[in-house]
Amino acid sequence: MEASNGPGVTAREQALADFARYVNPQKVRVMRAAGLDVVEGRRDGAWVWDLDGRRFLDCFTSAGSFNVGRRHPRVVAAMHEAVDHLDHGNFLLCSAQKAALARKLAEISPEGLSCTTFGTGGGEAVDFALKLARGATRRAKIVSMVNGYHGHTGFALSAAGRDAYRAPFEPLMEGFVRVPFGDVGAVREAVDEDTAAVILEPVQGEGGVVVSPAGYLEALREVCDSSGAMLVVDEIQTGFGRTGRWFASEHSGVLPDIMTVAKSLGGSLVSISATVYTEELREFLIPNPFVHLSTFGGSDLACAVALATIQVIEEENLVENAARMGALLIDGLRTLARDRPEVVAEVRGVGLMTGLKYRDDSMGPRMSFQLAQHGVLAVYTGNDPSVMRIMPPLTVDADQVAFLLESLDAAMADMLSGKGPEPSRDRGRPRRRPSSSGAGGGT
Repeated sequence: MEASNGPGVTAREQALADFARYVNPQKVRVMRAAGLDVVEGRRDGAWVWDLDGRRFLDCFTSAGSFNVGRRHPRVVAAMHEAVDHLDHGNFLLCSAQKAALARKLAEISPEGLSCTTFGTGGGEAVDFALKLARGATRRAKIVSMVNGYHGHTGFALSAAGRDAYRAPFEPLMEGFVRVPFGDVGAVREAVDEDTAAVILEPVQGEGGVVVSPAGYLEALREVCDSSGAMLVVDEIQTGFGRTGRWFASEHSGVLPDIMTVAKSLGGSLVSISATVYTEELREFLIPNPFVHLSTFGGSDLACAVALATIQVIEEENLVENAARMGALLIDGLRTLARDRPEVVAEVRGVGLMTGLKYRDDSMGPRMSFQLAQHGVLAVYTGNDPSVMRIMPPLTVDADQVAFLLESLDAAMADMLSGKGPEPSRDRGRPRRRPSSSGAGGGT
């Protein structure tokens, strides 16, 4: 039962009113219009409950932050254990927790990436990656991709591929050049003797779940090798099993010089990011050991939780599960595309990083609304509203995938019938009872 904060005012409505007044009124308006005015209450595995008791299958997962699901019991236990014995730690001192996590990252990262600098979020990881590339090469130019997304901090924002994020703050940092994603010729033309790095996401997330074309990363590796530039892969959304490999660059076999990770590394409980790079690049830091500092980056608490998160992914075979369930999901999405050609233009993705491209931009927000009525949280991508990102936790099981596909089909039917936008009385209630056998299954 939802608690009341006054005559006729529920806890959910009070939270929305306070958020609008004290945080961001436009976000509340946008979320209401999209049927996503959800105020999270209970969280468990693949599911989240609104404060009014409605249950949703989480297929947004905070842009891939919840790979191990919400409040995984082993990760929660690691957090309790850490709080009982640790705190953030003194950032100036050496840390056993940082050392242990960095060693584990070296073990699971692509070959040659054995050194780590920690941060608190993805933008900070990208900032340091580009600082490191510039510092080590003593070059200025950074080549990034149109519709790429790397965060909203200084260097990261300068590399962003969408003008709407950049325009209010220009002039930004000099030396940044954007080229079309997937166009090898454009990269070859842009990279020269002054180029410090080429940065890209192996699968563009906010850009519309666009997978690197075959041979693209290999060609970029060749361009960087011939010019002396660094190849930086942003695995902040794609990392830790999301695409059916530990890291998306592994599908191509290409070894980057620098890799950024964040989001799911924190196991849905803590904020942590990492920039992982080669020993050769570490040489720049030897005479400059304090050139980049982060008071809470890689705190002792966060490192302990992140290490437990990686252990869960390993021991529960979640990378393999992402590959299996991703194949099942993509096959189902392609069937939907054949059955609903008036809605779906294209199915995109790899593993459990998938996207549906609709026939026009308006369908992204409308389908977010309709899916919420059928118990699914999914959001269109920031740089392309015609594409809906579908990224359930890596713990998802076959019954939950079936529920998702049925909900998508029903939501498309409702959208085509003109139903909405007023929420139905039973929105968020599944039409069939999903299995409780998988992680996060529940009632």
